[in-house]
Amino acid sequence: MAHQVETMAYVGTTPWHGLGSKLSRHQPLEVWQHEAGMNWHIEESPVRFLSDSAAHLGSIHTFPEQKVLYRSDTKAPLSVVSQRYKVVQPFDVLEFYRDLTEYAGFELETAGVLKGGRKFWALARTGQASVLKGNDLVNGYLLLATSCDGTLSTVATPTTVRVVCNNTLAIAVDGAAESIKVPHNTEFNAKAVKRQLGISVAQWDDFMYRMKHLSQRKVNTGEALGYFLRVICDTEQDVEDRRELTQHRALQKVQVLYAGKGRGSQMASAQDTAWGLLNAVTEYVDHEKRARSIDHRLDSAWFGQGATLKQKALDHALELIA
Repeated sequence: MAHQVETMAYVGTTPWHGLGSKLSRHQPLEVWQHEAGMNWHIEESPVRFLSDSAAHLGSIHTFPEQKVLYRSDTKAPLSVVSQRYKVVQPFDVLEFYRDLTEYAGFELETAGVLKGGRKFWALARTGQASVLKGNDLVNGYLLLATSCDGTLSTVATPTTVRVVCNNTLAIAVDGAAESIKVPHNTEFNAKAVKRQLGISVAQWDDFMYRMKHLSQRKVNTGEALGYFLRVICDTEQDVEDRRELTQHRALQKVQVLYAGKGRGSQMASAQDTAWGLLNAVTEYVDHEKRARSIDHRLDSAWFGQGATLKQKALDHALELIA
């Protein structure tokens, strides 16, 4: 099956999804633009159609309310959108990080294109880091992503990556992700988003304070099973003969990851703790969940059902320390 990832670049160790070509550190954005496959732009054209009616055979008509978006390099169509749709270009996503990388200590780590150009992103390490007990290191990142087919607003999301296993988790406080979303009927204003992110990025200490509490919250076998049932199966009861097979398999997998098979599951921060419960789910989503391909898993883990499941896992974990 063809990959959803058109092109991708990264620095440092191979990303958890195992995709992309490696760059040396501190490359200029123009190098990232080329190596990440973002050296093209989105062009627009009015919608035109050919009539096949007997009275107007061969006539070309226009539909002015909508426009076609297509790639400048291959001319491949990307989507049909309304005239109100505000396009964010691939290089705009990289340009967002220019002052952050030059003056604020950020460093780009991955960038790339999904679904033939319909979605693209860049991920930068912020320089923030926290260590949980047992030397369990968690680093801070900022993910900026957008689409040109209406499936995703332009979204800036503060994100954590647990180094031992590369599990990713969007920073969320009080049950809501700290993302800044700009819908495509609004112009993307990078400076305004950064001003808003100044507030969100400040939530790092609060978020990691809660993660430390999760790492200190011991859980017993019954609590662990109840947690996984709520997260995976939406039930407090045993799943025998009453849940779908896929849910049952997922339940078994997260339990195995939690019980010692997961990366970092035997660290002091995770063994028999609420932090271990959460990371069993994030590892399942990022590395183990069934997907048509690795790149489909990436798309789901960041933007789709996988991201929703990880948020649900976080919400239920935080209930254990409420």
